[in-house]
Amino acid sequence: MNHMKARLVFHKKEVLAGGAIVEMVIWHLPHPDPERPHGLKYRLYYGRGGERLVGYDNERGKGDHKHVLFRESPYRFVSIEELVADFLADVRRVGG
Repeated sequence: MNHMKARLVFHKKEVLAGGAIVEMVIWHLPHPDPERPHGLKYRLYYGRGGERLVGYDNERGKGDHKHVLFRESPYRFVSIEELVADFLADVRRVGG
């Protein structure tokens, strides 16, 4: 088994006025797998007071999906640029 580490591609964390947090972390995996055929692992978070309002991630066992307020739905990954744009659009939609 090859234990190469995931490589950080992008990390940005910002605390907005009012205390809301936006954090985006994207890693490039050593090898794509069936759950992550694009070879990326990511976690994009927007929340306030410890409560997640918008989240995009692809943890093991779930694949690409997003959480908007209290609803979870599948997410169709196209590119990093589109992932970030879709995430920020949802953040704006819920009032970020």
